[in-house]
Amino acid sequence: MLTLQKGKSATIVSLSTTGRSLDDLLAKEWLLTNERGSYASSTVLGCNTSGYHGLLIGSLQGPAERIMALANCLEMVIFNGATSWPNKSKSPNAERVFNLSTFEFDNKFAPKGFGLLKNFRQDTGVHFEYESEKLQLTKSIYLFRDTDTVVLQYDFRRLAGPAEFVLRPFVGLRDFHALQKSYAPLTARRKGDSILVRHDSSGSCELTLDCPGTRFEKDEQWWFNFVYRTNKERGQDFTEDLWTPGFFRASLSSPAKIVLRARLSDRFKREQPANISSETAREILRRRRRTITTLAPRTQDGELKILRLAAEHFIAKHQTSDRTRTTILAGYPWFADWGRDAFIALPGLMLATARFDEAKSVLTTFAAAVDQGMIPNRFDDNGSTAHFNSVDASLWFINASFQYLNATTDSKTFTQELLPTIRWIIDSYQNGTRFGIRADADGLITAGSSETQLTWMDAKYDGVAFTPRCGKPVEVNALWYNALCLLVEFYNGRNIESAEHYRAMAERAGAGFRQLFWNDKCGYLNDCICPDGTVDSALRPNQIFAVSLPFSALPGEQQKAIVHAVQKNLLTPYGLRTLNAQDKRYKGTYTGPPRQRDEAYHQGTVWAYLIGPFIEAYLKVNKFSKKSKKQAAQFIQPLLNHLTQDACLGSVSEIFDGDAPHKPRGCIAQAWSVAELIRAHQLIHN
Repeated sequence: MLTLQKGKSATIVSLSTTGRSLDDLLAKEWLLTNERGSYASSTVLGCNTSGYHGLLIGSLQGPAERIMALANCLEMVIFNGATSWPNKSKSPNAERVFNLSTFEFDNKFAPKGFGLLKNFRQDTGVHFEYESEKLQLTKSIYLFRDTDTVVLQYDFRRLAGPAEFVLRPFVGLRDFHALQKSYAPLTARRKGDSILVRHDSSGSCELTLDCPGTRFEKDEQWWFNFVYRTNKERGQDFTEDLWTPGFFRASLSSPAKIVLRARLSDRFKREQPANISSETAREILRRRRRTITTLAPRTQDGELKILRLAAEHFIAKHQTSDRTRTTILAGYPWFADWGRDAFIALPGLMLATARFDEAKSVLTTFAAAVDQGMIPNRFDDNGSTAHFNSVDASLWFINASFQYLNATTDSKTFTQELLPTIRWIIDSYQNGTRFGIRADADGLITAGSSETQLTWMDAKYDGVAFTPRCGKPVEVNALWYNALCLLVEFYNGRNIESAEHYRAMAERAGAGFRQLFWNDKCGYLNDCICPDGTVDSALRPNQIFAVSLPFSALPGEQQKAIVHAVQKNLLTPYGLRTLNAQDKRYKGTYTGPPRQRDEAYHQGTVWAYLIGPFIEAYLKVNKFSKKSKKQAAQFIQPLLNHLTQDACLGSVSEIFDGDAPHKPRGCIAQAWSVAELIRAHQLIHN
């Protein structure tokens, strides 16, 4: 049974009474993050099922250059003098040894610590509660907020006699995208009471291990062929070798606490704050949690509190040579900061939660990086090189900037730092910029070719763009029309000449939009007008933005028809399908090797973030009536349940299968999935 602990925003999984299978429990994951974009993550059984799992995945230059530093630990409690077995080559009497760890190897689990695991809890950290006739203990994991440090605390509350606790750490020190093999040159040395582990081939980072009150015994070993079932399912390398420098040993005769602290630093020891205690770090986390749940106006709504805490995962500090700025990470475990994702997510993650200074930092940072009238769509993993391969990111920036102005009335920042960039984008899109982006004679934006993927439907494999949507995509031109109307509204009463200039552009684009995109035969909008003038009339969710955005070029009856078509054909309990199931290109499951998954990514797969624009469009065409709000609340309830019960507990998955039962896929925690659920919740209840 999985329950949400009322009033404390804590997730509890009862493992002793659950009727779920082991596979089901291994599909439930937890995630801790910090402001550097570092994280810790695994399953509720403590068994890593993905190469992206680990107890400490740190960022050498937050939030980029992530290193899987500490993968997992072997944990054993040994009674009755059986003290000689921290080695895999020896086997003591099983009645004397209690394993807490669970690892998966080829077709077997060894050891099987999940047999002692009774409960899993998640709040400021994650907590594993173990119990047997001989012992009772809680293992807690905390990730420090401003440094790449993880703490594992073992609270022994009951022991049936003297025992020894053995703790063997398994080290990665590898790029978090790659798996490690036994030829990796890892070495360890003592420094006082600490153990320092390095990867000698690069020497770029160092893992420091401390476990006060224990004695460390050097016993370097490679453990081979850990299996990661999620990697295997995705058609990727799925076995890893892990190195251990030895083990920590502690003698126990009464209730006690053992604390292991692991800290990742680069070779220059940069950006390391004062060495605070574990108790102080936990209190900082508790205070931060209280602050997050009360940033926006006070509420007794438990769902909203959980959503605000979920938003915290994605807000990080981006460190450059001259300053620190706020950024939005698109998703865990593998995405960094992407422009399109940031601007779609910003209203829900930051404006709806009253994080206005952070919203300002995100917008002004991207505004300063504009080039040729385009906002970067993403930065390299090292955070240095900007990429501009998006037609819609710049238009989403405009929408987010105006939402920031409306939420904050910060006209100084808007007029001085955002408006010049907005006007530059409009001028560049009107006259022409990268990738053939320009306004056509009908006032609409055309862009790209069959080889490019410039919209959010950007899956590409081996040079094949599965949904190129070159020409005039519907949501791009809905965004374009919306941007022009926002400028008209802003300049009305401020600058007559500018208002009239943008009004003329908006009227031309609006007329062109109605003429080209409305498909009277189908009763909804065409998805794309191809460069040769042919029409792609596929029923996709992109048209919902022509209703949900602040300004629509369409009359009310057409807006209602769009919402009806989308609701009838694309709506699922977890968001909107990316393609009508009746389309011959439809792919109902997102599984298999990379090419197969990329082909399905936008050909039927459900995207959770699309629930936001759908709810907004649904409420708009129904005049925000009480009846429509009640129905909308029912639409989002499955995602709210998912937030606390499925996949990554406390967050929302990136995507779901198009076919029932709509299994969660992709990133375990996605920024715009959470953000748009927050926004939908706000629209319904405000």
